Amino acid sequence: MTPAELHPMATGHIPSYVTQADGSDFLLTFMFVFTVLVIVLIGVGYFTLHSIPEKIAHESNHPQFQLVGILALLALFTHNGLFWVAAILVAGFQFPDVAAPLRAIADAIRSLGKQGNEAPAPQPQATAQQEH
Repeated sequence: MTPAELHPMATGHIPSYVTQADGSDFLLTFMFVFTVLVIVLIGVGYFTLHSIPEKIAHESNHPQFQLVGILALLALFTHNGLFWVAAILVAGFQFPDVAAPLRAIADAIRSLGKQGNEAPAPQPQATAQQEH
């Protein structure tokens, strides 16, 4: 456009955010792409946050790995933070193995019982011929 074709009340400079005559709107396009990227990044962050208990349990080879996974999935689908906190607590702490000492005691008692039930080896008896 030449200055002669401009309306007399038009300014000499039109800001870049004003929509052009061909209908392209840079600001609308930018905001659309920005909004889609923010939504994707929030989703990635949300799923990463919910997978933290499983990662902790997997790295430490936790015996209750399946329980941690179930609690994390429940937290993900129900949006209940209590399940996620429970998953973090279960993944973060190794519970003591209470059954191991009891198994050791039971094995020791069982081995003592087997020793007491064994028949003594027969002793050779002296015969009358060997005494003479």
